[in-house]
Amino acid sequence: MEKRKCLECGESFNGRADKKFCSDLCRNAYNNKLNSDHVNYVRNINNILRKNRRIIEELLPEETAKVSQQKLVDKGFNFNYYTNITTTKTGKNYTFCYEYGYLPIEGNYYLLVKRKVEA
Repeated sequence: MEKRKCLECGESFNGRADKKFCSDLCRNAYNNKLNSDHVNYVRNINNILRKNRRIIEELLPEETAKVSQQKLVDKGFNFNYYTNITTTKTGKNYTFCYEYGYLPIEGNYYLLVKRKVEA
C-alpha cells in the first residue's frame, strides 16, 4: 500500500485506495472550508428574510395594519428580499416574507397582512 497525503493537513497516511483524508476531523474541516462561501451567502439571506418577517409580525397586531414606509425602514426592513409575490384577482401584488406580506398603498404607506397557513 502506498502512502498518500491528507488533502487537509498534508500528513501521510495508509488506507483504502480512494481515501483522501487522514481522519474524520480533517475531512470535515476540508468540506467546511470548501462550502463556507456558499453557506455564508445563504445564511445571510435567510437572516435578512427572518428579520423582515419579524418586523412585519411585530407591526401586525391583528389581521391587517397600515404602516409607513419610514417605520419599516427605521426598524431595518430590507425591501430587496422577500420569499414570493402573490397577485390577487383584482391585480394587486402582495409581497411576502413567508406568511407575512405587504402591499404598497397611497402616500408611502404599506398594508400589512398575514396569510392564513394550513396546518
